[in-house]
Amino acid sequence: MPSDVHYHDYLQLDKILNAQFPESDKLQLPAHDEMLFIVIHQAYELWFKQLHHEVNSVAAIMNKPALNDNSPELQTVVHRLSRCVTILRVLVHQIDIMETMTPMDFLDFRDMLRPASGFQSWQFKELEAKLGLKFEHRHGKEYYTAQLRPEQVEIIKKAEGSKSVLDLLNNWLERMPFLKEGADDSFWNNYKTSYQSSLAEAEKNNIGAFDEIFSSNNGENRSLSPAACRAALFIMLYRGYPLLQLPFQLLNVLLEIDEQLSSWRYRHMNMVHRMIGTRIGTGGSTGKDYLKAAADKHYIFREIAQLNSFLIERRKLPSLPAAIEKQLGFVS
Repeated sequence: MPSDVHYHDYLQLDKILNAQFPESDKLQLPAHDEMLFIVIHQAYELWFKQLHHEVNSVAAIMNKPALNDNSPELQTVVHRLSRCVTILRVLVHQIDIMETMTPMDFLDFRDMLRPASGFQSWQFKELEAKLGLKFEHRHGKEYYTAQLRPEQVEIIKKAEGSKSVLDLLNNWLERMPFLKEGADDSFWNNYKTSYQSSLAEAEKNNIGAFDEIFSSNNGENRSLSPAACRAALFIMLYRGYPLLQLPFQLLNVLLEIDEQLSSWRYRHMNMVHRMIGTRIGTGGSTGKDYLKAAADKHYIFREIAQLNSFLIERRKLPSLPAAIEKQLGFVS
């Protein structure tokens, strides 16, 4: 018989509660707020670990030869990604706790931390890569792993070389069975006409962007293929049909992940500016300027968000072929 499980042992509290060693204590220069600083950052890393747990499970489901849309699998993907959104909201709110520390409180121990920096959080960089942030799209890519240990760099490189959530999303969208190019050109031609008529005079150049994204010549720098873009737009337009409700939730939750990551980056940037002004970060970065540039650039699912530029009013939507409308509804 296994021994009884005890709360203290199950949570490994001896390890967790004895894992805080302030540098100010070692130097006998007491700085009260360093304990808060350590606990918050340890909590961040624990939440990053949970985010990896969720994202890994989602990628495993979506990486199957064929994700079964008629099984609970798609609902599981949406549920776990929604949990990621909630965790990211917690990460944003943790900054509220951090900001109870004043700049002078931080100065009590800041210089003792050099060259340690949040820039060395390999878990966060690995998470970005797993979601779909490509190396070539990173800000400061020439040195973003420069301060990491070799084994940590290898972990990130492995994530970059694997199929990301964004890659798997593209594959899933490409096999959507509705209104593919060629077989259903008349629908897309009608839609383009309706879209063009909905544009204001100042937006007329958007029709060129429409052709670029939804044609086969949409450029090598994009992550979503033309077929995937058409499928995603179709899901957005006709999300009221039962069969498309979960696919729409999947697209929407990915946009929420981007939104929360962006909120976290901007809150972090503003907190850094409040704490150290224009000084250099402890890890040698340009502080606020670096964080702002990364926040402006690191949108992982921006191509999904861009599709919102090509929506039209519901009353102007082209009628669906009867066979497809039947496929999208409940079967009695």
